[in-house]
Amino acid sequence: MAEVAVRPPASFPASKEPPRARSARVPELRSLESRNWLIHLYYIRKDYDSCKILIKEQLQETRGICEYAVYVQALIFRLEGKIHESLELFQTCAILTPRSADNLKQVARSLFLLGKHKAAIEVYNDAAQYNEKDWEICHNLGVCYMHLKHFNKAKDQLNNALELNRHDLTYMMLGKIHLLEGQTDKAIEVYKKAVEFSPENPELLTTLGLLYLELEVHQKAFEYLGNALTYDPSNYKAILAAGSMMQTHGDFDVALTKYRVVACAVPESPPLWNNIGMCFFGKKKYVAAISCLKRANYLAPFDWKILYNLGLVHLTMQQYASAFHFISAAIHLQPKLAELYMLLAVALTNLEDLENAKLAYQKASALDTFNPLINLNYASLLYNQGDKKGAVLQYHEMKRKVHALVDSTLEFDPEMVDVAQRLGAALQLGEVAVWAKPAKDSKSKQWATASSKSSSAQPLGSNQALGQAMSSAAGYAKTMIPGAGTQLAKPVESKPVSGPEKAASAEGQEPPMEQEKET
Repeated sequence: MAEVAVRPPASFPASKEPPRARSARVPELRSLESRNWLIHLYYIRKDYDSCKILIKEQLQETRGICEYAVYVQALIFRLEGKIHESLELFQTCAILTPRSADNLKQVARSLFLLGKHKAAIEVYNDAAQYNEKDWEICHNLGVCYMHLKHFNKAKDQLNNALELNRHDLTYMMLGKIHLLEGQTDKAIEVYKKAVEFSPENPELLTTLGLLYLELEVHQKAFEYLGNALTYDPSNYKAILAAGSMMQTHGDFDVALTKYRVVACAVPESPPLWNNIGMCFFGKKKYVAAISCLKRANYLAPFDWKILYNLGLVHLTMQQYASAFHFISAAIHLQPKLAELYMLLAVALTNLEDLENAKLAYQKASALDTFNPLINLNYASLLYNQGDKKGAVLQYHEMKRKVHALVDSTLEFDPEMVDVAQRLGAALQLGEVAVWAKPAKDSKSKQWATASSKSSSAQPLGSNQALGQAMSSAAGYAKTMIPGAGTQLAKPVESKPVSGPEKAASAEGQEPPMEQEKET
């Protein structure tokens, strides 16, 4: 059998081009959000310089349409105090993502910080359309309505926020609104609920203690303030309030020890230096008292309580011209307080300006129809000037006020009783029978005289009943019957929650909540 030759296969011509290398990975595609994680990392580390550099690069690469970079840039501007610039950037974010409730909330917050509360309410309402069950929106709407003094709408929004989610700040704002309306009892109930929800919040405990202190419920006040100091031993508000309670009961050394702790935390606090000054006044260290009160006056020149105390101390030191200066300044700031006019009349009497002293007593009597010290001093002045008929009228008016107060819990100072009895004997009216209730220790006096002239050569009662030393850490309670002596009024923190004055304090209201946007 013949063999068949096998033909070799035809070979392909060799390629002149070198073979292409196979790619190791898929080529990267640029994303608008590729650096968001790094921007977020720099922001939460508070490395704002690096964050701004990265944001600038990201916006250049994306031609300004990276929403998260714009959002974080706006947050940084707000932290730097550039509210207008932050508002413009947040509005840009709202344009890029029109249905984002977070962007609208930030726009509204910027408007709030600019004081445009009505515009902020409109934007918050727009945000609520996209997220109806957001407690933050309801809370912030309540704060805006509170600034516009629409208290009913504010309470409705804050109650809605509490139904959605309970938060300490919402309770505090709701309590503050009740205080602005003068409803202290309702405010206490709100704060009690807040403490039940958050029993370890020292600010809530301090606020509740201060409210009880203002109502003179000392046992509960001490309990809540003690709990606040248990959770936060460095809470200067609670320490200041506790020191004031001790000072009220005459424990000046213990109070000064407390104030020393507060001075380390807030060395430039006007209420602190006012109370320190009145501690020295209680210890009869008048030069030190004036020095501390002058410092308090330097830090808060428009606080009438500090001026009141300065006038009281100068009257005690018989520096009547200086007393007149400070009391007159206090009257310009608090023109409806009768005790100021009584102190002014005492100063004018010693400055031998008797006509203006009589006018001051008449003004004090018109403003306060309960304080018998005004009529006692006025009767003493008229008697010393030979006006026996006028002195008798004032004496009988004083007796009427004393009869009205005899069933109360107030205690009469022995010195006041002695002056009234001597004046009654001089006017041939006999002793006042209502002085039967014995006075307690001088630490608990409500009606007292700040100083007396024991010399028999001096006119009767010419320097009696100099007034009650007021604490600048306290709001003046309308229900408190003012008196004389060195007892301090109840302190209420500067903060915001113990009275209408505090709600508009220099620290201002709490701004709406800020929520950080997720990457």
